[in-house]
Amino acid sequence: MESIAWMAWTLPTAIFFALLACTLAVMTYLAAAYPEAERVGVLRIPTTRGDRVFISLILAAVIHLLWIGLIGTDAIAMLPVGEEGLEISSLWLATAISLVMAVIVFRTV
Repeated sequence: MESIAWMAWTLPTAIFFALLACTLAVMTYLAAAYPEAERVGVLRIPTTRGDRVFISLILAAVIHLLWIGLIGTDAIAMLPVGEEGLEISSLWLATAISLVMAVIVFRTV
């Protein structure tokens, strides 16, 4: 287990990878149940659902990196959970922005 200790497996990391796996499972089901049709959006190139998921993931990575670089990861709230409490990082705001952008990508691209 020491060989992967550098990866910092925290609860948010585990949640991210679990949600990514669920997204891939849902995309696989949708591809089998409802065949994909390309459509042309604001980028003027034909895209499929998989293309839009990829664009959304790249956009989320850019948003989070810019957020960390420009704003930081300071705590914005403290929830009274447990003995010490639970800090809520400002990165959750970047995550909310990323989800809104993913919806916009799926609607317009």
